[in-house]
Amino acid sequence: MAKITFVEFNGTKHVVEVANGLTLMEGARDNDVPGIEADCGGACACSTCHVYLDEAWIAKVPAKDAMEEDMLDFAWEPKPDRSRLSCQVKISDDLNGLVVHLPEKQI
Repeated sequence: MAKITFVEFNGTKHVVEVANGLTLMEGARDNDVPGIEADCGGACACSTCHVYLDEAWIAKVPAKDAMEEDMLDFAWEPKPDRSRLSCQVKISDDLNGLVVHLPEKQI
């Protein structure tokens, strides 16, 4: 189980606990975090679960694969070093304390 902090664009914070093995997107969905639409349900077929990793976590989260990189081209204002699709980030004890920021909107 990991504590994850989602920070909305307006600065509102949501601290939630997410079970190991779930994705960041599933944790947001299961805890009613606003701003994660997840239209494709986690299939990496849209960009509506886009988040920005807090700078302190960039090197600690496993790297993106090519499919995620391609889908991030469709995200709202992607940032090459910080943007991730939350459906592709699997939760483990190593991510306890992770902070992610939500974009202004999802497209």
